[in-house]
Amino acid sequence: MSELAIDTATAACAVALRVNGQTFCHAPAPGRMLERPAHAKELLPAIEGLCSESRTDLAELSAIAVGIGPGAFTGLRIGVSTARAIATANGLGLVPVSSLETLVAGGGTERTVIAMIDARRNEIFYRVGEGPDSLATPAETLSLARDAVARGPVLAVGDGALKIREQLLEVGADVPPSDDDRHVVSGSVMLDIAASRTTLAPEGVTPNYIRAPDAKVSSRESWLVESGAK
Repeated sequence: MSELAIDTATAACAVALRVNGQTFCHAPAPGRMLERPAHAKELLPAIEGLCSESRTDLAELSAIAVGIGPGAFTGLRIGVSTARAIATANGLGLVPVSSLETLVAGGGTERTVIAMIDARRNEIFYRVGEGPDSLATPAETLSLARDAVARGPVLAVGDGALKIREQLLEVGADVPPSDDDRHVVSGSVMLDIAASRTTLAPEGVTPNYIRAPDAKVSSRESWLVESGAK
């Protein structure tokens, strides 16, 4: 079996390819998330590199998981459309997985994990443990973290956590150093999550933007924007 995972919710592309139980990963350094995104130029070479390393062809894929965000509009659009194209070309379905859920799962189970992705515009996408994906200001997110700390140990991960690291530390949350891999969405963890999920038709998988994008979307790309986006 050959399984592919793609996530482009942050500035860094995360890709994993699992072949007969062995996982090959393109896992960028955490600092890459704080740089300019370049999904259009990085995603396909990353996938091709893993195929070459594992000696696997995309035609041999048996399953594909894709991170649906929330995250940057352009990045999610590229990631989901790429996953849809590969799935359609190979007659496969897709397993959509929350990028925040993957960050939470990658943080371990010994503490409450709060995953945070920088949403720009002075906002943060966040998820507390098994809670829903949500959007809040940094101040609101800090208040949530403070409440969680009052109930027990808290670990905050993601580029959003790095953005307000000092304030999170002040309220008692643990935030790994900026070079810690737990701040990056793990394709391997995404594959683990997807293993127990239902496969959907590619055309039924769309990004979870949570809020409406700043840019206007052409009619040709309108299928990528959920009608219920806030």
